[in-house]
Amino acid sequence: MEGVGTLAALLAVAVLGLVIVSVAVRAAPAISLDFFTKPPNIFGGPGGGISSAIVGSILIVGMATALALPLGVLIAIYLTEFAPRAVAVPVQLVLDILNGLPTIVTGIFVYGILVIGHTQSAYAGAVALAIVMLPLVARAAQETLLLVPSALREGALALGVSRWRTVLGVILPTTLGGILTGGVLAMARAAGETAPLLFTSSIFNPAVSTDVSHALPNIPVLIFTYSEQPDQVLHEQAWGAALVLMAFVLVASLSAKALLARSQRKLGR
Repeated sequence: MEGVGTLAALLAVAVLGLVIVSVAVRAAPAISLDFFTKPPNIFGGPGGGISSAIVGSILIVGMATALALPLGVLIAIYLTEFAPRAVAVPVQLVLDILNGLPTIVTGIFVYGILVIGHTQSAYAGAVALAIVMLPLVARAAQETLLLVPSALREGALALGVSRWRTVLGVILPTTLGGILTGGVLAMARAAGETAPLLFTSSIFNPAVSTDVSHALPNIPVLIFTYSEQPDQVLHEQAWGAALVLMAFVLVASLSAKALLARSQRKLGR
């Protein structure tokens, strides 16, 4: 059984390595300084880049994180510290269902609420991604809060500290690393979501812009668009954008692991 388990683990690593190598080889012709500093070439061919898509993705994911992180943490605090079981169980079920909801359904929902009758915009895309991130953030924060030793809560309450001040002054500072870990992992997932952005921020001007009231270029939609074109140069740029996205997910995952290890050491003291 140990051998079978080891083989399965090696197979998973091999699949990931194969994907990374395959993307890197196809992306190599497109990677250059211009690729990161110039906006997309609307006429195709050489000379274009993904600078505007990088800026747009940062803005959209940043706004989504600003929406989902505090709301998810508040939900986790309520479920862990205040909610009676009769309320906590249904809310947890709703979060689990929301986590399993296809992201294309989320995109259609936000399209019907914020796009129809208006225009596509970066903030509509951010709302869609925030809905995707919310259950991930809430679940991760909840699991971290449950790791806090009961002695910390009891000690604060024994000193006459109110329940809400115990949460703010004792529990949250202890679990900050774990909460940030969940936020980083949720952000990494949201950065690669394409379906919600196809409905909310896919008809854009390729120039660099920070106007979130209009649709902004973003890496997932750019990959999808370029992969559908007959131009080989655009195919190479699509692979290059995919490599950039993979690198971001890798860095975010490593950062989350580091934060989680730090949080676990802190809770273990």
